[in-house]
Amino acid sequence: MPACPQCQSSHTVKNGRIHNGKQRFKCKACGRQFIEHPTQKRVTPEQIALIDRLLLERLSQAAIARVAQVSESWIESYVAVEAGRIPRQAQVRPKKKSRLILQLDELWSFVGSKKQKVWIWLALDAVTREVVGMVMGNRSAQLAQKLWESLPGVYRQCAVCYTDFWEAYRSVIPKKRHRPVGKETGLTNYVERLNNTLRQRISRLVRRTLSFSKSLVNHEAAIWRFIHHYNASLPVAS
Repeated sequence: MPACPQCQSSHTVKNGRIHNGKQRFKCKACGRQFIEHPTQKRVTPEQIALIDRLLLERLSQAAIARVAQVSESWIESYVAVEAGRIPRQAQVRPKKKSRLILQLDELWSFVGSKKQKVWIWLALDAVTREVVGMVMGNRSAQLAQKLWESLPGVYRQCAVCYTDFWEAYRSVIPKKRHRPVGKETGLTNYVERLNNTLRQRISRLVRRTLSFSKSLVNHEAAIWRFIHHYNASLPVAS
């Protein structure tokens, strides 16, 4: 067995393999993990572009590391840095002042454990299908207010809003433009379908998933990342 590069002890054992299949060793004396003849590998722009695409799919970070052939620690660092760069405001095509229609709903998720509930509040334009607002937190009237404030001004001025019967909406949306409805009406179908899309495409939102967020910042960033991609991929309404 190779000697430990930290304490020079020869009391080392095999300890699995790294992402590229190379043998990893562990020093029984000091606990250091290492490989023989390490080489610092530069992550290429092509790999980063691939990673950015894979982060939009229902894959764990460990799976992305295997596909892109980078270390899991590199992926974790990259995701953490990118989380601070992702805009927390929906990018929406300009709208004229006219009769606009919004569908609003909340999606349950969690961070760390299922005891730490995090509700995802969404506002969807029923005509263009754009996500025009999103906030995350508890299920209170304060969060409903934050969702309302996150909407572009033209929606706050003109939109008719269809929601379920959750009381928080009633305290925020102007009465003349609030339409609480049941699922059987079909008037919140689009936002409910979006909820299903999010659960299908974002691994940390899949029910009974093994992939989950340990950090609220990363949780929020992963969802915003997908929303920006989703809005950008929508066809331009004629």
